[in-house]
Amino acid sequence: MAIIYEVDTDKEVTPTMVKDAIIRCFCIAHSEQAEMGSDKGIITDYCITIVSKAFEETGGDITNPTKESLLLTVPWLANYSKNFRDQSTIQKHMEEIKKLISFLKD
Repeated sequence: MAIIYEVDTDKEVTPTMVKDAIIRCFCIAHSEQAEMGSDKGIITDYCITIVSKAFEETGGDITNPTKESLLLTVPWLANYSKNFRDQSTIQKHMEEIKKLISFLKD
């Protein structure tokens, strides 16, 4: 059994679950960088805004994600993140999300 960003890969994985995992991934990364005492709600809202922008910029719909839109969104987010994360961290998170995407049915 593998749990990736709270998604159990032994069960059916949906595009919405992967999108939510992407948001959780960004929240974890931003929480690590945030100052102590930062409001978790503010961090979550910020991360949702980033992920929404990624879907918008790549022609996807965050409320109805597809495997294809997720595959386009992940590189956009990796490129966005390069300004404030080291490449090995970005690669690690990207690989985890791509693994989740691989569980989606075509």
